[in-house]
Amino acid sequence: MAVARAPPRLRSGKSARAFARAQRILVGGVNSPVRAFRDVGGTPLFIARGRGPWIEDIDGNRFVDYVMSWGALILGHAPPEVVTVVQEAAERGTSFGAATEAEVELGEAIRRAMPSVQRIRFVSSGTEATMSAIRAARGFTKRTKLVKFEGCYHGHADGLLVRAGSGVAAAGLPRSAGVPGSIARSTIVARYNDLDDVVRAFERHGKDVAAVIVEPVAGNMGVVPPAKGFLEGLRALTRDHGSLLIFDEVITGFRVGRGGAQGRYGVTPDLTCLGKVIGGGLPAAAYGGREDVMSVVAPLGPVYQAGTLAGNPLAMAAGLATLRQLRESTYGRLEGTSRRFEAGIRRAATAAGVVVETNRVGSMVGLFFHEGPVTNYADVQASKREAYVRLFWSLLRRGVYVAPAAFESIFPSTAHDSAALDLTQRAMDEAFSERGP
Repeated sequence: MAVARAPPRLRSGKSARAFARAQRILVGGVNSPVRAFRDVGGTPLFIARGRGPWIEDIDGNRFVDYVMSWGALILGHAPPEVVTVVQEAAERGTSFGAATEAEVELGEAIRRAMPSVQRIRFVSSGTEATMSAIRAARGFTKRTKLVKFEGCYHGHADGLLVRAGSGVAAAGLPRSAGVPGSIARSTIVARYNDLDDVVRAFERHGKDVAAVIVEPVAGNMGVVPPAKGFLEGLRALTRDHGSLLIFDEVITGFRVGRGGAQGRYGVTPDLTCLGKVIGGGLPAAAYGGREDVMSVVAPLGPVYQAGTLAGNPLAMAAGLATLRQLRESTYGRLEGTSRRFEAGIRRAATAAGVVVETNRVGSMVGLFFHEGPVTNYADVQASKREAYVRLFWSLLRRGVYVAPAAFESIFPSTAHDSAALDLTQRAMDEAFSERGP
């Protein structure tokens, strides 16, 4: 068993002063709730720079990063291939509010990888993508209700914040304030990985269900893979009832494989939502799918959606540069890195006599202080959050940064080399040994 050494103290004076200043102007001192460290306590990090698998905060602390901009940075921080094309694009102009060839090229690249995306519309965030896909589904089917799954997070649009994962779950909220009951009632919540529950929802509401939206791999309550037959069952149910199937691949798209989760599991949705990786670290997202469904979107049809910065040339350049690096061999190496990372967690926990469960799909890893399989939101909620908080701070003091919330995924990247993984393993060994069984 590894003997835990006393970890170095984190320098935090500059971050503390920056956070105090931020709280006087930014809501809660942050621009996205989880950044405030409310789930783990303490002073949030203020990041100064990143390179490869490393980040450095304004106090000069250096960490191996497994947040990776919440999964967007599959190539690591500031990869030269992406930085160069963004610089070149910026020199030509940062925004035009008009069409560019880069939008077409990125759309074509996505369709080659995901043939189900016959037509695509770029937006600027994952929330915009899911919100717009649902609007298109309602416009196409002329129905109103939506089926989603507890613990799945699809952005902060009103109807999607009912029993959601990610920051909503971390805050312990059943749904967000400010969401009218009439909108919440249009959302039917089913249990993830429970096909019978979805069948019952269709038995009650089938004629009114416009779409089922699902994270094909749940990545906002840790990582919960789909049970055998679950996605196939959703595909059959929606087809039988004249509803649409929407895959929210904002996280999984180009993360769990070049063809996303739909390629990995061989299930074809009607609509797909993408984000994170397709922007290469810049704000970009998209929704797309069947040509007949997407034809209801303006200017072809009556469903309106627009965005001043949609298809931003810097984001399109970054996305194209990123996708060009993601070859099959790249995913093979990334699979090996992620497998080593997961095995390291299990080895450290076992040596310390700590019970943990891990789920991994490609380069998405979930860590739960839970005995037995984690297959749904109830299992996730039964895991020991306080144990995760202690581990978070033990790792941070040893130079490893994982998500500052227990309901998030861990994201290895292609930049995580042997040096980063070796440091991570030492930190894991010592952190688990420190906390004990």
